[in-house]
Amino acid sequence: MSVRLKLTLSYAGFLMVAGALLLAVVWVFLLRYVPDGRRHPDVRFLVPASPTRSDLWDAFAPKAAAALVVLLVFGLVGGWLLAGRMLAPLARITAATRMAADGSLSHRIWLAGPRDEFRELADAFDAMLAQLEAHVGEQQRFAANASHELRTPLAISQTLLEVVRKTPGGDTSELVDRLHAVNARAIDLTEALLLLSRAGQRSFAREHVDLSLVAEDATETLLTLAEKRGITIDTSGDFTPTVGSHALLLQMTTNLVHNAIVYNLSDRGTVWVRTGGGPGGVVLSVENTGETLTPQLVSTLAEPFQRGTERTRTDHAGVGLGLAIVNSITQAHDGTLTLTPRAAGGLCVTVHLPAAPRG
Repeated sequence: MSVRLKLTLSYAGFLMVAGALLLAVVWVFLLRYVPDGRRHPDVRFLVPASPTRSDLWDAFAPKAAAALVVLLVFGLVGGWLLAGRMLAPLARITAATRMAADGSLSHRIWLAGPRDEFRELADAFDAMLAQLEAHVGEQQRFAANASHELRTPLAISQTLLEVVRKTPGGDTSELVDRLHAVNARAIDLTEALLLLSRAGQRSFAREHVDLSLVAEDATETLLTLAEKRGITIDTSGDFTPTVGSHALLLQMTTNLVHNAIVYNLSDRGTVWVRTGGGPGGVVLSVENTGETLTPQLVSTLAEPFQRGTERTRTDHAGVGLGLAIVNSITQAHDGTLTLTPRAAGGLCVTVHLPAAPRG
């Protein structure tokens, strides 16, 4: 049976039980004031003008049965209409679910009316559809960008190989060097994609990690690159305990410091790396000088293959997955990533992570 039919029968049955109980109470009440019809000791006559209980039953029973029939019909009809009205929002939610199952994620229920259980369910479903639509769109853009980024070095490699094949016996040292560089870039991109997938799956062991030590390790690793570009790195911070993967957190910090060095002023730029406690957790902040960035551009930098400048093919420019990996690692550690443009130019990246439990 459908839910509507079940509710209809439930309403009608409840109404019948309530009506029967009411008639029973009325019958018991009437019995108190009606004699039982026993004959007077002088059997020559009955008590005059006094109806017996038998007379009362003969008069009451048909009327009670008719009343119960009316209640049954009223309960079935009224219950059917009431159940249909109550279940109408559920029908809209079901229709929206079927549309989503068919691939239409742009549809919304937008259920009006008071904030009851159906309204809360519809609003939660709309929010879920919005998140799914955004996630699917992000995955589609990611797949398209990844295909494009991978296709470029493969196409270049194919072109270089064709040149080598058409010029046998010639000097191929330069072509080999170029092919090596293109192949190295493809390997870097593949490793970045694998790291991004690993962080998103949260398939890593957790341990106690001091973010201040992680920041020092990342800074020391990139110090040569900073000196080559004339960038000063200022690192400070106290003991900053958190829980997670040391390798992933080191990769996250290295990506942040690397981006801060590469996308900086051409000379005499500065990178500030700060670690410390924050509201409800610990904070890693990487700030750098650089060109002025708009809030609209900054809001897209954490998406895969998005870069903040036009210098997408300079040395150490990366593959456009640096901040996407940072964002994925941060989310895998139950943290939040905040990107804020600096008024004087450059970017401030703040990572909030849960603090390690004491004891």
